[in-house]
Amino acid sequence: MYTILVIVEVLVAVGLVGLILLQHGKGADAGAAFGSGASGTVFGARGSANFLSRATGALATVFFIVSLALAYLVHGQRDASEGSVVDRLQQAPAAQTAAPAPAAATAPTPESAPAAGEQPKAPVVPE
Repeated sequence: MYTILVIVEVLVAVGLVGLILLQHGKGADAGAAFGSGASGTVFGARGSANFLSRATGALATVFFIVSLALAYLVHGQRDASEGSVVDRLQQAPAAQTAAPAPAAATAPTPESAPAAGEQPKAPVVPE
């Protein structure tokens, strides 16, 4: 279901971009006065503007509905125990302070420490 909605969302977005680019701006009406009128088109003189604006409005409505459906699906898939990002950030410092100290940070015992003036033994690295 998620994949189908994402595909529909992308197709509607591409359709919206195409319809918006096809529409004329406010200044495009001045060209009709010099002989480039649209009265002989399929939609008539003002029919294309109404058709394109209605189609854009319909695609925008579908885009918002699909966006809300995707948000609902993604929110429903999230585990309820996760909480919000802020809740997880507030719980993280408490978990970090409760961690025990590593055992390697202990001081060496007197038997293993080198005597004064004696060179410490280099660790043996197996090859």
